[in-house]
Amino acid sequence: MQNFSHTTDIICAISSPPGVGAISLIRLSGAGSIELFNLIFSKDISNAKGYTVHFGNIIKNEELLDEVVVTIFKNPQSFTGEDIVEIACHGSIYIQQELLSLLIDLGARMAAAGEFSKRAFFNGKMDLSQTESIADLIHSESEGAHRLAIQQMKGGISNQLSELRQKMMNFASLIELELDFSEEDVEFADRTALIALIEEVQEVVAQLTQSFKLGNAIKNGVTTAIVGRPNAGKSTLLNALLKEDRAIVSEIAGTTRDTIEEVLTIEGIDFRFIDTAGLRETEDTIEKIGVARALAQVEKSAVYIYLFDMDAITVSELETDLENLPIDIPRLVVANKSDIVAEAIQLEFENTDIEMIFISAKENESLLLLQERLLKLIDVEDLSAQKIIVTNVRHYEALRQANADLLKVKEGLESGISGDFLAMDIRQAMHHLGTITGEVTTDDLLGNIFANFCIGK
Repeated sequence: MQNFSHTTDIICAISSPPGVGAISLIRLSGAGSIELFNLIFSKDISNAKGYTVHFGNIIKNEELLDEVVVTIFKNPQSFTGEDIVEIACHGSIYIQQELLSLLIDLGARMAAAGEFSKRAFFNGKMDLSQTESIADLIHSESEGAHRLAIQQMKGGISNQLSELRQKMMNFASLIELELDFSEEDVEFADRTALIALIEEVQEVVAQLTQSFKLGNAIKNGVTTAIVGRPNAGKSTLLNALLKEDRAIVSEIAGTTRDTIEEVLTIEGIDFRFIDTAGLRETEDTIEKIGVARALAQVEKSAVYIYLFDMDAITVSELETDLENLPIDIPRLVVANKSDIVAEAIQLEFENTDIEMIFISAKENESLLLLQERLLKLIDVEDLSAQKIIVTNVRHYEALRQANADLLKVKEGLESGISGDFLAMDIRQAMHHLGTITGEVTTDDLLGNIFANFCIGK
């Protein structure tokens, strides 16, 4: 694996999307970038100030290659903390490739994936969690995902963890100092205060860990299975939510044989609705496969909607169906066909202990209420309240490991184990928290993270 952790050479790459467009952006970074680019530019920008823009020509073999707009950023006030030249040229693939070739011939090299962001990390412009949020920001497809990426890029989780980690470090140092005076049987670290600190850190770690379910759902879309018996109106509901005829609607039971997935954005959150086959006993081989897939989809969903036809099911049958579905996954029970069902029948369902809403998918009745209830199921209030929400699997795993070490520390304090074991467990917890912000790193860790970035960022 290439190690470019502290290189000082000049890197270049196309930072705009691949292909033909009106404008393409090519970026240079590294000491000497301005001087290198000056060799092929029609104007002398060797003494240009940072944050200035210059119009001129790119010259190749004494001939005009393109007219460009060039922006200068000087270290340390730049994204990477180095001198940066950003060249806005015309979007011709030929021009892009020729310009890159010119830069490489003059001594620059092509940047590796994520190398600009990696240099920003090594030059102290942002910590590791902040650099990771750049990739999330680029790939955000909804308002919610964008908001979380911005929050992370501003150092949301970093600020919360750094202070706690520093307090833990102070205690670990005091405990290790005690080891130098072991024969004198002295304690520099107040054990009562240490227990209080560990409990404080545990509470923060637990909150962050629990937030991952919401964060991951917002980042990747909230998978929402629509399940129920045949002809309950699942396909009609999907079409009504999407406001288009996406799924086949028929009075013939068992029409839907496979899952159909579509995305709907509700209040800035992407919901991935999945219409599934009707749940029933059947001898049809294909339909059996569809039912099995429907049940498997429920298990994989972040939330699910159980939809039923009030005219085709009794209260006891509804209770039986719900007992056979997961109870550990947030769900919304929806009674359909309120526009045609007898008032007495609807009253029977209203008088049960089952929390449900009443809609008519066909007539688009109460669909806004359904959407509001879905938002409540995923605790979207936490997003509105600007709480720190974890979206990164790597962060989630590090928090879980840190929590296990914190538990060892607390148990050790309660059982009175020796200071050297306490210090070891504290530092192990600090290690896992430090991997989130990049205070603890390895080349393999950084390589895996930045390999997933696009080239040019």
